[in-house]
Amino acid sequence: MTSQLPPLPPVKTGIQGLCPRCGRGHLFDGFLTLKPICEVCGLDYSFADPADGPAFFVICFTCVPAVAVACWIEVAFNPSPWLHLFTTLPLTLLSCVLPLRPLKGWLVNSQFFYKAEEGKIDRDYVRPKTVPTDADRD
Repeated sequence: MTSQLPPLPPVKTGIQGLCPRCGRGHLFDGFLTLKPICEVCGLDYSFADPADGPAFFVICFTCVPAVAVACWIEVAFNPSPWLHLFTTLPLTLLSCVLPLRPLKGWLVNSQFFYKAEEGKIDRDYVRPKTVPTDADRD
């Protein structure tokens, strides 16, 4: 059955939290916890290790702008701390928490799609002999 499945785009399946192989099973068991296997096709999710990738993307692309908006509100309007509590805090929390799950799904599905794995040192590699340049031949 696995050889008959076409490759699925990681953006589409990952953001929806679907299995990278079949596109029908669920990827998550809870908010950010990956299931051990797909309930539809049986794909083992042990290959997946997005590490801190989702948090990095959230910090760079959503948290920094949210804090910039908070600073702009402070400088432009000089509101009381209570107004920051009801405007800036929810903005920052929502911009941090909401994108985590889609980004983690996208990274896991990208790892499957591109067959990413941990780097290994090839101990049997032999460096090719250097080819002399034109200047060395004269």
